[in-house]
Amino acid sequence: MISCSGLKYLTVETREPAQVNLPEEIMRITVVNNVVQQPDDIGHGLLKLGRSSKEREKASSDSVAVFYTEALTQFLNEADYFLRVTYYNKPLRDDSDFFMEQALSPERMNAIRSETRADAIISLDKLIIETDKREHFRQMGYSYSDLTGRIHSIIRVYLPTMNGKIPAVQYNDSLYWEGFDIQDDKAYSEVTLPSREEAMKILAVHAAEKMSNVFAPHWEMQDRWYYTMSNTLMREGENFAKGADWENAILKWESFYNSQSNRVSKAKAASNIALAYEMSDNMEKALEWAREANKLFNESTSPNSLERKRSQLYMNEIERRQSTTNTLDLRND
Repeated sequence: MISCSGLKYLTVETREPAQVNLPEEIMRITVVNNVVQQPDDIGHGLLKLGRSSKEREKASSDSVAVFYTEALTQFLNEADYFLRVTYYNKPLRDDSDFFMEQALSPERMNAIRSETRADAIISLDKLIIETDKREHFRQMGYSYSDLTGRIHSIIRVYLPTMNGKIPAVQYNDSLYWEGFDIQDDKAYSEVTLPSREEAMKILAVHAAEKMSNVFAPHWEMQDRWYYTMSNTLMREGENFAKGADWENAILKWESFYNSQSNRVSKAKAASNIALAYEMSDNMEKALEWAREANKLFNESTSPNSLERKRSQLYMNEIERRQSTTNTLDLRND
């Protein structure tokens, strides 16, 4: 905890829900790689020093989809949400049509489910990765450059009860590197670019980690704060908060809130109460008090005040945590 100008900050772990709500009986998952390897001459460019247009480059994406699906399997296992997550290491595509998505047929899906004793299949059905490099200057024969990697993937969940409705989850992201383009062992620099092949594998693992949060609840570290005052009730509430006794902290802060006529003081108490309810996992009450704090701050502080901005951010975060509108519910399909 760090004290600063009437505020005390704390770092908390929040339980974030899965974005795709699978039926409760889906406890055994198999992850499969259902893509064709990206051709070496697709998706890679180089803007050389002094040039105005990019040149096409080649880079091998060999095993990148395997990195993605193996990493996704590992991250889902580490989430400790499903009873079992297995990786199906047999190739599913034997064609060369990279741009064509090919969904699993019901027969193929059920065969894999039977072989792996899985309740559902999570399939990587599309994977496109781009790498663009720009040279800025040269030193000792090596270029100082930046490299931007972009990934686009589509994952589908195959359930035996979907009746042809296969939900697709898209993920788009990018990573950026900057440094000397040293791809041999003849020079050294503290800042170097990964090779295109390394960059693609890093992107794949990064995407797999993000996608695991789509299918399994997970914990995230977030910053929170509460207001401190010299008032006895506020100090007593603070002492209870330090011991994570949020129920008694609420009692003290509510008593202070009810005793005050000053709107700023009431707003600070309301904000504290919202935090205490959030820590008690009562998101409905947390949102009620966060809105009350935001309303009082808006009525009693200037438009650019830190209190008003801080209150708005916290209210938005509680609304986000309580909302389920951004989730895909497959439980009734």
